[in-house]
Amino acid sequence: MFDTISTQAAQLIHLTNEYKLNSKKSSKTKVIAITSGKGGVGKSTISANMAYLLALYGKKVLVFDADIGLANMQILFNVKPNASFYDYIERGLTLDEVILDTPYKNISLCAGKSGYQYGQNKSSFVYSRIIKDIVALDTYDVILLDTGAGLNEYVQEFLEVSDEIIAVTTTDPSALTDVYALIKMLSQTKEKLFLLFNQTPNYKIGETITKSLKDLATKNKLNKLFMVKYIGNISVDLNIATTGRLRKLFVKEFDSSASSFDLNNIVNSLVKEIS
Repeated sequence: MFDTISTQAAQLIHLTNEYKLNSKKSSKTKVIAITSGKGGVGKSTISANMAYLLALYGKKVLVFDADIGLANMQILFNVKPNASFYDYIERGLTLDEVILDTPYKNISLCAGKSGYQYGQNKSSFVYSRIIKDIVALDTYDVILLDTGAGLNEYVQEFLEVSDEIIAVTTTDPSALTDVYALIKMLSQTKEKLFLLFNQTPNYKIGETITKSLKDLATKNKLNKLFMVKYIGNISVDLNIATTGRLRKLFVKEFDSSASSFDLNNIVNSLVKEIS
């Protein structure tokens, strides 16, 4: 699997150079990918709640649901999109037609299309080009890319066009194995990766595991210049699942909870990184 990932990553370096040189040079927009090696770790929930906090910081945010075929961000924001980025790619709709307002100030959504088989003859670069087009608008301060889980070609391409990448994981051994695969892949094309541990009892656990992953990367002689940075943890909190089922955001409904405090700290650190 790693050899396949390595080959794909090498191709991405060449194919995205034009994007980096031409699109982002003159735009204020920062593209931040929220990703995970394993599904079910809370990535989409964190993306939606992070968008809310970034908006409170005065950022104009676009949440982009880049989970090809398994989109659910419209559920978390409790909106019913008339069109999605599928319609931009497949039907030729304009950006104005596929970007919609949410109930939250300064947060827009470009929804995906769930349960649909996208055109099999199209490469991942066809789908990620919409990010280039949105960046060129220079309308948003932040694009939050909620990627699919895993390391398929679509995820790799969306990660490659991102300024910053946050990997959401848990302490589950399979999740950690997958996040190390992500580290190995990104070390070939990127400068750094932020690690966010979800549903952990305390900050120290994530810090300790991050150190172990960095030690493993050193032992396996990955790129020495690549940085793995621990950005924080989110405490175990049953309210997170409850608000998700109700199509609400936990940082708004339970703003004084430990989990909301944790995510506030993470977003504060992130804002300092991108400012």
